[in-house]
Order: sequence, then structure tokens, then C-alpha cells
Amino acid sequence: MNVLSIREMERYDRQIKISELGVEGQIKLKNSRILVVGVGGLGGVAATYLAMAGVGFIRIVDNGILELNNLNRQIPYSEKDIGRLKVEAVAERLKSLNSEIVIEPISEKITSRNIDGLLRDVDLVVDGLDNFETRLIVNDKCIKFRIPFIHGAVYSFEGRLMTIIPGRSPCLRCLIPTAPPEHDTIPVIGPIPGVIGCLEALEALKIITDLGKPFTDKILIFDGLNLEFTSIPIVRSPKCPACSKLTD
Repeated sequence: MNVLSIREMERYDRQIKISELGVEGQIKLKNSRILVVGVGGLGGVAATYLAMAGVGFIRIVDNGILELNNLNRQIPYSEKDIGRLKVEAVAERLKSLNSEIVIEPISEKITSRNIDGLLRDVDLVVDGLDNFETRLIVNDKCIKFRIPFIHGAVYSFEGRLMTIIPGRSPCLRCLIPTAPPEHDTIPVIGPIPGVIGCLEALEALKIITDLGKPFTDKILIFDGLNLEFTSIPIVRSPKCPACSKLTD
């Protein structure tokens, strides 16, 4: 759709007033389709801001059930949602924030068998996952289908961000060739996934509207204890099994 309704013009007025974005950029957001994999601390924040910004279609995938210990960091939820499927609660929350967009909740564990279907017809993927085995599955398929993938991760007071544009930038497997040992429980202070989730949403909005420069060819490390951001360059690995043979 190439027009905005009167209601949409009012809802997104503050964004439309940004000269670089304008009505044209808002229409791009309206026509975009984004997949958020995992709707915990990272994905819940990212999905919330994407919905409020007017992304027209958001597919959310998570097979988790909300527990009390999620509530220190997972902001789309409240105590009344304990015991509910996360995707159902998030879908309800996002629709309450913006009834004019489409939310598609899928309660499934992401595997190599179902990832192709989950990526169907999406323009971009946001990482809200909590393990690298699944992240690498998503990374590899995003590379194969040339879908931008925004990676985020948190641990304790630290957060990380990396944007992957297939054929143009290093991918997650260039940085982490195989999944490292995982923690049974990831310790984290609540604001850290909030910071990284917001940055993931911002990167997604920039890519969809073709504004600014994506955060590619490096990884951002956020040290919450000292409130410092560090950018570390990354180069494409000539031996990467996912992206070494891909060209722009």
C-alpha cells in the first residue's frame, strides 16, 4: 500500500516530521515484514518498538511460557501473563499498542527443519534468542536467502550488537564458527537487553527505510557497569561455511 490513512498520519506524526524519513519512509515501514526470533528481554523490546514505529507485519516466534523470573527484563509482560505462551501474550500486547498492524504469533522451537518456513516473505530478521546454536541456524539461512539479520546478545552487565547484510558484511559464523558451550541460565540485569533491543529495533528501521549506515563489519560491545560502548572491527572469514562464497 502506497498511502497512509489520516489516522496513520496522526499516529506517526513525530516520525514523519523527520525530514529524512517523511511519508515515503513511513510507507516503507507500513509495507515491511519483519521476523523477531525470540520474544524475551531482547526480542520483546525490539518487537515493541517495531510495532509502535508502524512496521506493517511482525512475525514473532518463541515456544516459551512466561515464568516469574522473566519479569526482571521482559517488558511486554505482566504478572497476569505468568503461565501463558509468550507469543500469545506479546501478540496481545502489541495489538493493544497498534491495532493497525499485523502480528503473527508462532509458538515453535526454531530448528533447521522449520526455519525456511519461518523466513518466508520477510524482509529482515531480529535476533531475540538466548543460545548460539539456534542463532547460527538463523544466520546461515538468512545468508542463503539474502535476508538482513540483526544479532543481539546479553550477559550480566554486557550487551552485544552486530548487523549482517548478506554478501556485503561478515556474518555471525565469521565471528563464532561453531556454537560455544551454553549456560543453563543466563544472568542479566534488566536494562541491558532493553538497551540492545532498542538498538536492534533502530537498526531494523534504518535498513527498512534505507537511512543512515547499518552497523556492519564490526560488533558493538556495551559495558553497562562503566557505561561504555566499544566497536570492534570484524572481517569476513575466507573459510566461513555460510558466507565466504557469497557476493553482493
